[in-house]
Amino acid sequence: MTDKFPSNQRTDSPEYLKRKKFFSHLVTVYGRKPVLEVLEDQKLDIFRLHLAESNRSGGIVDQIKQMARQRNIEVLHHSRNELSRISRNSKQDQGVACDIHCPGYQPYEQAIDSMDGEERKIFIALDGVTNPQNLGMIIRSVTASPCHGLLLPTKGVADISPLVIKASAGTLFKGTILRCESLVLALQNLKKRGFVLCMLSSHDATPLSDLDIKQSVVFVLGNESDGVSDNIASLCDYRVGIPMNNGVESLNVAVTASLVAFTAK
Repeated sequence: MTDKFPSNQRTDSPEYLKRKKFFSHLVTVYGRKPVLEVLEDQKLDIFRLHLAESNRSGGIVDQIKQMARQRNIEVLHHSRNELSRISRNSKQDQGVACDIHCPGYQPYEQAIDSMDGEERKIFIALDGVTNPQNLGMIIRSVTASPCHGLLLPTKGVADISPLVIKASAGTLFKGTILRCESLVLALQNLKKRGFVLCMLSSHDATPLSDLDIKQSVVFVLGNESDGVSDNIASLCDYRVGIPMNNGVESLNVAVTASLVAFTAK
């Protein structure tokens, strides 16, 4: 019998894996006013505050520091280059960022592995939705609905930004947001696990109210101009639509997501 791992391959310690899992749930918020608003929300679990060493004292920066002291939050100081790597937006971070621990914000593999395999689940996935306001409103609707969560690729959609957070009315920190590097690979994986894939479309589509699927489902929404991309569409099992009246061809993607999240069976 051979060993499962080569003798020279190092396995990660339980402590390392626990820490890695903790960091996978962090959302980084940047910008002075957004960070101050986050610090003022006592319900949020703030892990760390990051400040640029070049920040001048006074004004909102001093308010941020004072709030961090009151809440006993660790404060780290960085060069501008170091802070820009943390915020990933040097043009808008204003020398301030903070990490928020959000239990529902996690890699999709981690979430799926921990879920009850017998419970039917409904997810919404986004393909090419680049408008921050739309993304924020979608997060708000999905979080408020019976839907289990939102599948969000790290590329090809709007970044998590102050605009998204504002449009979500803060629900981004409460909802289940499952991250994936590649939406194609994530959907292929979910399909292997028994999920049915349904793309929203206005052409040759089954009305959402007529859909009768017993398995777990992922509803894929594309952007308003191009819809679902061809490589994603080729994976989908059903085309699903929302019937329109009075010559209206389509709905805003955030409105569509809300209808799906609250009415999909």
